[in-house]
Amino acid sequence: QVQLVESGGGLVQAGGSLRLSCAASGNIFSINEMGWYRQAPEKQRELVARITSGGTTNYADFVKGRFTISRDNAKNTVYLQMDSLSPEDAAVYYCRFTVKLSRTFPGVYIYWGQGTQVTVSS
Repeated sequence: QVQLVESGGGLVQAGGSLRLSCAASGNIFSINEMGWYRQAPEKQRELVARITSGGTTNYADFVKGRFTISRDNAKNTVYLQMDSLSPEDAAVYYCRFTVKLSRTFPGVYIYWGQGTQVTVSS
């Protein structure tokens, strides 16, 4: 069983910063991709940023230049540094990991965090 635990959300003023963390625990052989998604009220969940095991990153256009994703493979943890936050960034942020559970089994599994609320006041 694999669990993802998020932290770092909260209330911040427009223009401020937050740093989200998501740590995985359990029976993990390796983690391929780590990502952050967000969902605002009455909107669909959308990709914010993702990072591969090799460190290649991909960002949604609306966060380029403001958010930075990084990972610590030794800690099975992904981070999202969010700067220059605006009220439009308010949402529940979810981490998503693509996990390989076994050296011999080729399949991967998708796991989601429980979500952390980010609120930005104007």
